[in-house]
Amino acid sequence: MSTIFSKIVSGEIPSYKVAESVEFLAFLDVSPLAEGHVLVIPKKEVDYIFDLDDETYTGLQLFAKIVAEGLKEAIPCKRIGVAVIGLEVPHTHIHLIPMNRVDDLNFARPKLSFSKDEMNITAEKIRAALREK
Repeated sequence: MSTIFSKIVSGEIPSYKVAESVEFLAFLDVSPLAEGHVLVIPKKEVDYIFDLDDETYTGLQLFAKIVAEGLKEAIPCKRIGVAVIGLEVPHTHIHLIPMNRVDDLNFARPKLSFSKDEMNITAEKIRAALREK
């Protein structure tokens, strides 16, 4: 069965893409904990991160590192938090979340809501920061 993330990869569902390679995709979370909350996924649909083959796993981590560097430049924060929960969508994904306090990574907190215009502006800021890298 195709996941929502596979549908984003195929273009069936729109997203706010910030980075893409042949194997990986990064896009804004539509239910973010913070402005700039990004999801990084392999395009290949694999449910559990530790079921990825070694090459895809290391490639995903390196791709997430590149995205995190651009994200930190685009969204002022102390750190980019990293989380792999894996229970919400059965497709491996890494959360990259701009944070200033430990509590910023608390997934029990209410999610934020941004307009389409705000999401587009945030995505463009991250893409611009990545282009400069």
